[in-house]
Amino acid sequence: MIDPKYPWPSADQAWTDLPEPARRAMVASGAAAWERVFHGRATYNKQWRLARPPVLTADAWRELNEVCDRLAQLILDACRRRVGTAGELRRLLGVPEGETRLLDESEPLTEALLAAYRPDVLFSAGVPKFVEYNIDSSLGGGFDADTVIQRFAQLYQEQGILDGLPVRAAPSLLDQRFVAIREELRLPAGARVALLMDFDGDYPGLDDPETFIRILDPLAVRAQDFGINLVIAPLSTATLDADDRLVVGGAPVDALFRLFVPNRVTPTPGLDAVAGALAAGTLPMFVSAAAWLLGNKITFAWLWEDVDELPANDQALIRRHVPYTVPLTAAVLDRAIAEQHELVAKPADGSAGHGVLLGPELSPAAWAEGLRAGVDRGGVILQQYLPADEVPMDFVQIETGETVTADVPYTLAPYLFGRQASGGLARVGYPGCDGVLNLAHGVLLTGILLQT
Repeated sequence: MIDPKYPWPSADQAWTDLPEPARRAMVASGAAAWERVFHGRATYNKQWRLARPPVLTADAWRELNEVCDRLAQLILDACRRRVGTAGELRRLLGVPEGETRLLDESEPLTEALLAAYRPDVLFSAGVPKFVEYNIDSSLGGGFDADTVIQRFAQLYQEQGILDGLPVRAAPSLLDQRFVAIREELRLPAGARVALLMDFDGDYPGLDDPETFIRILDPLAVRAQDFGINLVIAPLSTATLDADDRLVVGGAPVDALFRLFVPNRVTPTPGLDAVAGALAAGTLPMFVSAAAWLLGNKITFAWLWEDVDELPANDQALIRRHVPYTVPLTAAVLDRAIAEQHELVAKPADGSAGHGVLLGPELSPAAWAEGLRAGVDRGGVILQQYLPADEVPMDFVQIETGETVTADVPYTLAPYLFGRQASGGLARVGYPGCDGVLNLAHGVLLTGILLQT
């Protein structure tokens, strides 16, 4: 059972526990090799790169993943207490019909929807707080996290920096995802699986599909070790054959790994082809579009609505790790305006920080205007504002090569596939950054090291 009173170590404990010579060498080697470590990785930051990754204790990482798994179950349970099917959930959430593409409205809400998830976790007053929960197969950042941490680990191995020290890269999240794809879809060895992406999406590098797919080639090579023949292609290129099977790269595929967001995907004939194959029952998909609805932030408000009726351990878990959340409605507007410095407003179905209003960082007029617009628009939640703890991190300035240590905010995003923990993505701020930690604001991405 999860310990709701688990004593979380300080964010830099694992780092400062390392011998000082090893820490010095890690920063120096990372600063010297930053181009190699971050080559081809997603970022909009033109000034800074990380000189090293975060280091966490393995025990704390294990505990965090157990909390992740239980909260995902509690979210599904909260939905199932209210409705039984994907269509009923869509209507209850106020999501317009047709907005979530590929959604089978008759699909029951089952445990199968928890095949892939990744919460966004910040630390406030030393405790992990789950500010949102991404439940879907379209979880970005995984390739970047795995690649960066493996490059750091290889660099340290080549130079013998961590020899004899109990430090290792977190388990590969990409490997665990391949395991989950085969197990969840019950695929035979050698199955041809399409990884389809929407190249009209908002992510660095998508404007050059040919180069982006070439960068992902190592992913297809790695998939072979797990019995998957991975075919990476733009979603727009998919077609149907005479038997209503999905055709990608010139041949039918056995399954689809959906790496596009169902409520922001660009309509194309390729998307229509996927819909046709799903309707015909010829295309197993990782994962169902119904999973996307579970990540709607209204579910956090449901956790709080139900909290007093839950078992004591689950009550304690929610109260400690989930910021208090309510829907933004006209009934709470005046109070929300008055309590500006204690609140954040977010689109319930948003992601990547778009449309987020941080009360403490806005003028009273801008906050009130934003809230009134949110009430008129609908689909917005209010969440307790939690100041993010800062952690000392080391950076290299791209232009000068200078290394700088600065206290910055960061978030962690553990990935669980098939209910199994793996690696994680760290979004790390940089010297002088603002409080919104996402790619559009120049955040730096990396995986993590674990101290055992």
